[in-house]
Amino acid sequence: MDIKQKILIIDDSQIDLPVSALLLKNKFQNAEIHMASSAASGLEWLLKHQHQLGQGLVILLDVRMPDMDGFEFLNAYELLPEEIKSNTRIIMLSSTLDPFDIQKAHNNKYVKTVLNKPLPVSDLANLLSDMQ
Repeated sequence: MDIKQKILIIDDSQIDLPVSALLLKNKFQNAEIHMASSAASGLEWLLKHQHQLGQGLVILLDVRMPDMDGFEFLNAYELLPEEIKSNTRIIMLSSTLDPFDIQKAHNNKYVKTVLNKPLPVSDLANLLSDMQ
């Protein structure tokens, strides 16, 4: 699929992070894939690259992470410059079936949707096509 997209994966899993990146690279050959192994490093990456987001960035954000989870990331994200928020879309990834987490994610104004882990690349492809 020929989607020229920047994607930032924020996931603490040493297995899910590289596997998701590989799946995305195989599906979207022209995508620019970036990885952060914690919510804090994801926020740092956003601040460092805020002027290079261009046409937009999709953030794949894990719900459950130590130190700072996906919801704490969203609280910090809300305080970021408008330039970042207007050029990013967030899709949360969850391996939990906790309905409270799923509902909380859907209720957040920055979250476009929630996808189950492992990353369903075909579902993501459909979402990205709809967001173009």
